[in-house]
Amino acid sequence: MDWLQILSNTASSILSPATIAYALAALGLAVHFGYAGLINMGIAGFMAIGAYGYAISILTFGFPWWAGALVGLAGAAVFALILGIPTLRLRGDYLAIVTIAAAEVVRLLFLTTAFDDVTGSADGLSGYHASFRASNPIPPGEYGFGPWVYNETQWWVRIMGLITLGIAVLVVWMLTRSPWGRTLKGIREDEDAVRSLGKNVFSYKMQALVLGGVLAAAGGVVYALPSAVNPGVYVTSLTFFVWTALLLGGAATVFGPILGSIIFWVLQTFLSNILPAMAQAGWLFGLSSTQAGTLRFILVGVALMLLVIFMPQGLLGNKKELTFVK
Repeated sequence: MDWLQILSNTASSILSPATIAYALAALGLAVHFGYAGLINMGIAGFMAIGAYGYAISILTFGFPWWAGALVGLAGAAVFALILGIPTLRLRGDYLAIVTIAAAEVVRLLFLTTAFDDVTGSADGLSGYHASFRASNPIPPGEYGFGPWVYNETQWWVRIMGLITLGIAVLVVWMLTRSPWGRTLKGIREDEDAVRSLGKNVFSYKMQALVLGGVLAAAGGVVYALPSAVNPGVYVTSLTFFVWTALLLGGAATVFGPILGSIIFWVLQTFLSNILPAMAQAGWLFGLSSTQAGTLRFILVGVALMLLVIFMPQGLLGNKKELTFVK
């Protein structure tokens, strides 16, 4: 096995667009679940709306890239309003069922051939990068050191992703330490008590749903920046992966989702490299390289179950503040 190549690929994933996108989506999910107590199992739908809103506005309407990104964020806000008005009075598992169904509806709408001219159906969308790359101020060439050597386009994607993530972290950090954030935590713990104090619980939940949805859509935009938009990406498993990253870092924290996303993608990349190599060496009881590569998803599922059972507060969370069992 080429350990140097495996470790280089693993280290490179720390700054990958996917890691940044997951961090944004997990941060949005932290607003939903960690602070407001909303069990949103449809985060992939918000990411899809952000990505498709970005790509469609550029390809179909000729918007510049920054306007396309704003369209994606606005689309997620509208989706949150449409989703939240009839559902936010539901609790617990009922809300989870509705949100996961809503995300599937969104994915199937993008997948259907009825809107093939706009959404690309099963082929997805590509070729929307010209405006974004034209705004790149970095001179052509490769920059960096060690495993973090990228060309000017790859660095531009990462820089814009990190700037977006930094702004998102700052906004969430400020809001969660404001009276608004303290009210949101109170709703998470006992919404009837907060309601008895004269607070509009539904309004606070709606605001949290919109804010978290916009952050997840920003993750979808970042995910779409380097390559293409494909409906096969925004499946239910994407939601479970974002949940894993969130719970790993800490649901009721600001920096936990970032740490969880980094650890998640580092482990994913390491396993996707080491398991096929082990299969080729005959160390996995006759499994083929393809089967060994799929094994990492099984390990992610097991890890998620163990997290919920033994460490529901995550690495950075306060065990007394948030657990699945009250």
